[in-house]
Amino acid sequence: MTDIDTRPMPDPPGGYRLLMAVIGPFACGYFLSYLLRNVNAVISPDLVRAFRLDASDLGLLTSAYFLTFALFQPLLGVLLDRFGPRRVEGWLLLVAAAGSLLFAWSNNTILLIAGRALIGLGVSACLMAGFQANALWFSPQRLAGLNGWVLAAGGVGVVCSTAPVEWALRWIDWRALFTLFAAAFAATSALIFVLVPERREPRAHHAISDQFKGFWQIGNNREFWRIAPLCMLSQSTFMAIQGLWAASWMRDVGGQTRGDIAHHLLLAAFGMVAGHMTMGNLASRLTRAGIAPSYLVGIGVGVAVLVHALLALGYLGMQTVVWFLFGFLGTAGTVNFAILAQSFPVSMAGRANTALNLMVFAASFLVQWGIGIVINLYPTGGGSYAPEGYRLAFGASVVLQVAALFWFFRGITTPPGHRFQTGIDREQ
Repeated sequence: MTDIDTRPMPDPPGGYRLLMAVIGPFACGYFLSYLLRNVNAVISPDLVRAFRLDASDLGLLTSAYFLTFALFQPLLGVLLDRFGPRRVEGWLLLVAAAGSLLFAWSNNTILLIAGRALIGLGVSACLMAGFQANALWFSPQRLAGLNGWVLAAGGVGVVCSTAPVEWALRWIDWRALFTLFAAAFAATSALIFVLVPERREPRAHHAISDQFKGFWQIGNNREFWRIAPLCMLSQSTFMAIQGLWAASWMRDVGGQTRGDIAHHLLLAAFGMVAGHMTMGNLASRLTRAGIAPSYLVGIGVGVAVLVHALLALGYLGMQTVVWFLFGFLGTAGTVNFAILAQSFPVSMAGRANTALNLMVFAASFLVQWGIGIVINLYPTGGGSYAPEGYRLAFGASVVLQVAALFWFFRGITTPPGHRFQTGIDREQ
């Protein structure tokens, strides 16, 4: 395979068909990625019964997705910049299909974890490939808004991982459900290969070793290190709670039934869809108005931390509002990917985004598992845990996010629209 041409292209006239061909298939992939990321929140009681898992085991099982996802990010960035999102995403989704089948057919915890880890590896490109495709085919001023559409598809995946999964489990068991997921991954892979266009213009060849050196340039970028801590902690906390521990909190602290839990998770998912649609488009408007979208990120994450603090304190009032806001505000940190993309040439967009994504998902693995370890210190019997465990675990995440917020705002010293340099000549 030859390198793709990564020169930015102007938006083509009459580009609606191209817009759908580029965004549609990658949005489908990210939909499945987020569906599988959060489905354990609903099926966890079935897994606990079938495999006799405690909170620590459940946290490790679910976070195995994040571990393989994170570990693959450096190589993924090189592959995306070298071969393009179409081929990388298309093949990786077949790995996710294999992981779903292994998960469905597992008869012990080791195979279950292996299946979950393969799913994480297979979906590791879903969001980054969509971002890369947008950067290749559309103008920089539209990136935040277009990225928001891809992210919103993930929000729809969260919607489907809640009450719809609960409804499906009335008719089929979780093993049959994961077999259907495998078929969906294979179908989406085929859709990408058939519909997504590929850039075929020749360009100068770069050795893979030279492409890996690009991570050194990313690591020396001040904007990257301003963004990374807040993005890591805000997104990892949001994903860890949403994907697993929200359901446990509702059961153990809120005393809610399985149906109530699915309902509130659904509200959070709708909030997430609305948040991605709002944050991405608002960031694009702010950019065009000459206002740094970093302020939107900082304020959004700041209010999200207040919601997390309410959960840590065990607040049980206005649960409908709390969980909708949890989902809506949890999307604020994702705007950082569009901000970061404008600090690097488009030929490095894949590596820049995956470097940040590596840190986010490594943190997600540690946070999701770490919350389980802390909660497991306060068992009450019957697979339930005391509110003190949630207070300590969620409270620690709040403190870390507040510290990251101070660092983030402290670094906003550059006039809006300025791009930090990476130490190399910018590619035009």
